[in-house]
Amino acid sequence: MQVTEEKSTAETPPDPGPQIKFHDFDLPDSLLKAVDDLGFEFCTPIQALSLKVTLEGHDVTGKAQTGTGKTAAFLATIINDLVKNPIKEERYVGEPRALVIAPTRELVMQIAKDADALCKYTYLKTVSLVGGIDYQKQLRVLENEIVDIVAATPGRLLDFVRNRNIDLGMVELLVLDEADRMLDMGFIPQVRQVVAATPKKDCRQTMLFSATFTDDILTLAERWAVDPVRIEVEAQQLTTDNVDQKVYLVTTEEKYPLLYNLIHSDEGERVIVFTNRRDQARRLADNLHRNEVSVGLLSGEISQPKRVKTLEAFKNDDIQVLVATDVAGRGLHIDDITHVVNFNLPEDAEDYVHRIGRTGRAGATGTSVSFACEDDSFLLPEIEETIGMKLPCEHPPKELLGKPPAFTRASKFKPEGKGKGGKGGGRKKY
Repeated sequence: MQVTEEKSTAETPPDPGPQIKFHDFDLPDSLLKAVDDLGFEFCTPIQALSLKVTLEGHDVTGKAQTGTGKTAAFLATIINDLVKNPIKEERYVGEPRALVIAPTRELVMQIAKDADALCKYTYLKTVSLVGGIDYQKQLRVLENEIVDIVAATPGRLLDFVRNRNIDLGMVELLVLDEADRMLDMGFIPQVRQVVAATPKKDCRQTMLFSATFTDDILTLAERWAVDPVRIEVEAQQLTTDNVDQKVYLVTTEEKYPLLYNLIHSDEGERVIVFTNRRDQARRLADNLHRNEVSVGLLSGEISQPKRVKTLEAFKNDDIQVLVATDVAGRGLHIDDITHVVNFNLPEDAEDYVHRIGRTGRAGATGTSVSFACEDDSFLLPEIEETIGMKLPCEHPPKELLGKPPAFTRASKFKPEGKGKGGKGGGRKKY
């Protein structure tokens, strides 16, 4: 674990150790009560280190992987500030006090869900703005209630800004989550426009979180934050001991039979299958469905209401298998997943870490199975270098390569068109 300071006037926080509690901080009773309800007691390293800085009002640039607890860290800071500093003047709808920007719909919706849980005993209202959900439906929420916290993807938020359905001029706290992912996905130009619509950086508190500290990320932090304290939490290992990782060396033709038989083995109770492209995910999910497997699909071409419905079905054990792309799979928090299958090895080694992190959660054990064929086995060395270990490679047992039965169902998963947005009117006064 390392804590350094980036041109900051704030004192660099000491290593807090693993036993810092949320109750050790001067947080509102309403927030601490929600924290207790969630079963949180001790802070994770990123929570303890960042809260020491952010609760004093300093900007922060945090380096932490997904799953380290950074969401609770920045949400606690936001809720603390908004509860302790209520606005007594007249407020308007569509004027949030805090803004969280994240790269994917699933991550934004998870952040909003976490915010709702932490705001349970407060008066604060959270709204998520993401593509794939009817624009007018989201607009009605903004028009009918005073909103305190907005969590949004860059594109949809920019639509609301351009249509003058939201005014970011009252934002007091700005969070940029998974900034490296937004950079990789080409969202930074949109983020720049959104940030430009908020108050100047010396009139707001800015928190930027990233899994890596590249020159580009540090440049963005310098541009958008005031003397940010740089906090780095280096994971001891990127993959957990709770996950049994294996690689099956196969031909391209053997991949589907192997997957089908793995799903039908005694072990394959709840399975997430990752592919690299949405067309691959759709074709694979369709083949499984035609082979009478209860399967759901998560990809960018699936409408948001359907994706939410699919996730709920998977969580409720109504479907056994979830086929997903990396973007759609980001931010998924589902317990009791027995297997993660990499039908294709990810082209970005960091995605391997995120994929297998879907299993072996909350103390449970899980299995990660990667299929390596002639088309993608060259990606293994970079993955092994990233996770700091050699992956066991073997040929699959013959019983897992048996030919699947003929299809008995008609196709179910077909390409979907993109939903249309809309425009609304001005803001109401409260």
